[in-house]
Amino acid sequence: MAANVFPFRDARAAPDPVLEAGPVAHGPLPVPLVLDNGSFQVRAGWACPGQDPGPEPRLQFRAVCARGRGGARGASGPQVGNALGSLEPLRWMLRSPFDRNVPVNLELQELLLDYSFQHLGVSSQGCVDHPIVLTEAVCNPLYSRQMMSELLFECYGIPKVAYGIDSLFSFYHNKPKNSMCSGLIISSGYQCTHVLPILEGRLDAKNCKRINLGGSQAAGYLQRLLQLKYPGHLAAITLSRMEEILHEHSYIAEDYVEELHKWRCPDYYENNVHKMQLPFSSKLLGSTLTSEEKQERRQQQLRRLQELNARRREEKLQLDQERLDRLLYVQELLEDGQMDQFHKALIELNMDSPEELQSYIQKLSLAVEQAKQKILQAEVNLEVDVVDSKPETPDLEQLEPSLEDVESMNDFDPLFSEETPGVEKPVTTVQPVFNLAAYHQLFVGTERIRAPEIIFQPSLIGEEQAGIAETLQYILDRYPKDVQEMLVQNVFLTGGNTMYPGMKARMEKELLEMRPFQSSFQVQLASNPVLDAWYGARDWALNHLDDNEVWITRKEYEEKGGEYLKEHCASNIYVPIRLPKQASRSSDAQASSKGSAAGGGGAGEQA
Repeated sequence: MAANVFPFRDARAAPDPVLEAGPVAHGPLPVPLVLDNGSFQVRAGWACPGQDPGPEPRLQFRAVCARGRGGARGASGPQVGNALGSLEPLRWMLRSPFDRNVPVNLELQELLLDYSFQHLGVSSQGCVDHPIVLTEAVCNPLYSRQMMSELLFECYGIPKVAYGIDSLFSFYHNKPKNSMCSGLIISSGYQCTHVLPILEGRLDAKNCKRINLGGSQAAGYLQRLLQLKYPGHLAAITLSRMEEILHEHSYIAEDYVEELHKWRCPDYYENNVHKMQLPFSSKLLGSTLTSEEKQERRQQQLRRLQELNARRREEKLQLDQERLDRLLYVQELLEDGQMDQFHKALIELNMDSPEELQSYIQKLSLAVEQAKQKILQAEVNLEVDVVDSKPETPDLEQLEPSLEDVESMNDFDPLFSEETPGVEKPVTTVQPVFNLAAYHQLFVGTERIRAPEIIFQPSLIGEEQAGIAETLQYILDRYPKDVQEMLVQNVFLTGGNTMYPGMKARMEKELLEMRPFQSSFQVQLASNPVLDAWYGARDWALNHLDDNEVWITRKEYEEKGGEYLKEHCASNIYVPIRLPKQASRSSDAQASSKGSAAGGGGAGEQA
């Protein structure tokens, strides 16, 4: 492969195997299940004590569902996650339970949970007899949590559940020895970006801010840029390929304007442009098939058409035979004297008299018999070869005049020799003078920095929102200077949309510009921005397995409602629903009686 030329991998997800829970999950105490319920990907696994079962969660799949290709009447049911394989052919029918990052469609959410429990090897009968640690959105609406709790307790019968925020779990995993520290968490995911202030280990929810931009919007923006640049490859520029470019070829510019000036230099462009190779056919357009290949193709097409016609005849014959059997059954009702059932059947068949029924039976019987004869005739002629349709070889007597014509034309051959001027020699071979692969390449230059830049400059895609730097400055201005100094000492980056090269350097530059002269700050990137949320939830579950102050039991769910939440270091702040107090009817009646009595007394005094 030439320099700076990268082929698209077009990775196809392999179906997940049904795993065994293992001996650890079947111990005397139920082992918690950890679910990182993300809008892009679901990560599920066991919170096993002792040595980790593996470096990653046992199950990772896209949080999308689609009905099987059999359609609404097909035998296959809905497909989930990695069972879909390649997403592009099914992109138009993919469905997600999320609106942004909040689950709103609980039917689809149930499919994701079924898929997770089945492939993790949950073997308890009639219920999921394991505690569950589940991630939720920042400031998750009470209605969404209520529906999720109802699904877990009523449908799966779990013993207890704990909710937490994915970015706070990631923060917990990276700072286990200092979980009560303060800091600023910048979490950028698939659908949105959050800036979360942490004060003494707890979320300061009233000062949280959200930006409705993430990896999904960056991929869509990159797709529009390249489709405008290469309208001839419109169909080949898919969202899956744009996500591949974002994950493997994009980066964050430390200074966006200065970086754009660098790209104006031809040498810099040639050295840094990434040429993405689209798949193409190396066969020349002018090449033709041989006569044998054409003959074989004709035979295959003929056999395919014959099989298709035979299948259609059989289906039509089956339908006609079923209708004929129905009509004969109605005729037997007439012969047996069951007149009530006979007249009812005639009405269902939309017929008026027995004569009409008899006429229709005769016509349908004739049609069925003719269809059977056609099927038999088609089976006899199925092996007919295409060669039989060619004209027969002519006799020698017919060839003699044509041979004489050819000999007479050969007398004129010396007049058209190769040395005759003005007569060009025909070209017998095609000589390619260009590289066909170069016409199927996408030159990704400034697009490498333009797509991820939208979280810093949402105006690039027309969004009237503040970027990360402006949002961070706004949050810091809401605190006293001593608290600001404490927060900027621990700026933590997490989420899949922060994995771009240069992200940490860009945040350090933005903080250097907004902080006072010679002030200190510290920026830390999560060790694994994608999986640290699951790792943190697993660590939290193991450390708080016997702490009843953080788990919501079924009894508490029934007493306090599905929206109830127990707070902990990685959770949202619970704000219960406060219904306005309404005056009772008895107090209203007493007030009205007192008013009428006072009115009567006043009238008597006037009298």
